[in-house]
Amino acid sequence: MAFEQVRYRPLASRVLAALTVVVCTIGVIALVVIDVGEALRYGWPLLLIAVLVWAMFWRPELIVAEHGITVVNVFRTEFVPWPSIIMVDTKWSLTVRTPSRVIRVWATPAPGRHRLLGLSRSDFTGLGETARGAHGSLRPSDALSVPSGNLAQLIRFRWERLAETGALDAGADPTAEKTTWHAATIAATAALAAATVIGIVA
Repeated sequence: MAFEQVRYRPLASRVLAALTVVVCTIGVIALVVIDVGEALRYGWPLLLIAVLVWAMFWRPELIVAEHGITVVNVFRTEFVPWPSIIMVDTKWSLTVRTPSRVIRVWATPAPGRHRLLGLSRSDFTGLGETARGAHGSLRPSDALSVPSGNLAQLIRFRWERLAETGALDAGADPTAEKTTWHAATIAATAALAAATVIGIVA
């Protein structure tokens, strides 16, 4: 039976990104209407903010699929096959460790302390042994009722089942891991940052 793919993109972050881009767009249009010269000077910071917010809050996602996980972060996308995973952590954000890399999932930061108030034992029911730290301890961010813990459990469950069936016995193949840099986003950010500085100091 094929594994059902799960795709996670935080809705609140995407709403924030969409609203910010709309506000920046309106700002640029207003500058153009009022004074084209001023728009050419001060419109760049608004465009830079729009691109950065889109990259930081709209783009990030996590895809858990049959052959591995794909982590889409701000400036790069990383594919990690199941045999390459050696640890899944939630200390600061959902983090996947391989023999050579530490990959933090931008889409799933650890929840704030207010979100963690009111957690009970039932929020940790069903967590596997790989979720436990020293002396069997669990982090609040591992709770199944918060995104970081829920997605960590999803990854751990698939990873543990594959290990039990011997599917990971061949070990990690470093060449199977893949990193793709978001060249267009990096170039646009650099260009807009330069234009912003030039516009301000000119």
